[in-house]
Amino acid sequence: MRIFTWHIHGSYLYYLSQGPWELYIPVNQKKDEGYYGRGTTFPFGANVHEIDVNEVRDADFDLILYQTEKNYLEDQYQILSDEQRQLPRVFLEHDPPWQHPTDERHPVEDPEVTVVHVTHFNALMWDNGGRPTRVIPHGVTVPVLLVSEKKNRGIVVINNLSSRGRMLGADIFSRVAAEVPLDLVGMATEDIGLGEVLHPQLPAFISQYRFFFNPIRYTSLGLSICEAMMCGLPVVGLATTELATTIESGYSGFVHTDIDQLIAKMKFMLEYPEQAEKMGANARTVAHEKFSIDRFCQDWNTLFGELIERYKNQT
Repeated sequence: MRIFTWHIHGSYLYYLSQGPWELYIPVNQKKDEGYYGRGTTFPFGANVHEIDVNEVRDADFDLILYQTEKNYLEDQYQILSDEQRQLPRVFLEHDPPWQHPTDERHPVEDPEVTVVHVTHFNALMWDNGGRPTRVIPHGVTVPVLLVSEKKNRGIVVINNLSSRGRMLGADIFSRVAAEVPLDLVGMATEDIGLGEVLHPQLPAFISQYRFFFNPIRYTSLGLSICEAMMCGLPVVGLATTELATTIESGYSGFVHTDIDQLIAKMKFMLEYPEQAEKMGANARTVAHEKFSIDRFCQDWNTLFGELIERYKNQT
C-alpha cells in the first residue's frame, strides 16, 4: 500500500513507518511544516520516501492521510490532483479540541473522510457532527535497557514549556520542582531545564530516572508517556484526559487532581525506591498490553485495507 502523508509529528511518523506499507512525504525548498522530508532526527527505514512537492500530482498513491487542519483545508488543494483527492482519505486527529473542550466542531465534514483519533478522550471531546469515528491508540517500541543505577529524581519531557503556559502545566512544573528534584528535557527548555534530547536517545536518557512526571492539564496522551512506561518508569500526572484511564494509582504510578497529593507520592517513591521499581515494572507490563507496536500496526493495516478495498469496489 502506498500512503501519502505529511511529516507532522516525527515520532508518530516513525512509529507509523513500522507498518507494512510505503509512506510518501512531500518536501519543498523552504522545509516548512509538513514539508521537512525525512530529516536527520529519526532512523526512518527504506519504506519512507521523500517526494518533491512539485511531483506529488503525478504520483500513484492508494490512500491520503491528513494530519492537520491545514493539510485538509489548504495543502491538499495546493499539491494533490483532483483524482488523488478522490482516493480513500483519512484524517488523523492527534489532539483534543483547543478552542472549546466540548463544543468545537471538527473541521472534517465530508462523510467520505474517515476521522481517526489517537485516544478515546479526544473522540469524546470533539463534536464530530454525529458521524462515526475510529480510535487507534498509540503504539511504541523502545530497546531493552539495562540501568545499573538510577538518579533519585523525576523526569519531565515537554517541548517549549515556558512559552506554553497553564495548559501544558508550566505553573505546576514550577510548583512541584520547588519541592521535588525534577529534570526537564525538551526543545527550548534551557531556561528551566536541560534542553533537547533527540528522540532516538530519549529512552536511554529517561530510564536513568526514578519516575516520569506529566504536569499537563489538557492534551492528548503524549508518546513520551507511553515510551516512559515501556522503559519501566512509573508515571505521575493529573487525573485528566486519557491519562486517567492509562495509569492506575498505586499500581503503575499515581494520578490525581490534587497537586499536593502528587507531590507526596513523588516524595514517597524517592524515599522508597523499591516501591517505585515495582510500579515501574507494572507500568512496563501495562505498556506492552496497551501500546504494542504490533497491535498499532495491525489496527492501521486493517483500516487502510478496508478503505482501499471499499474504494476499489466502488470504482
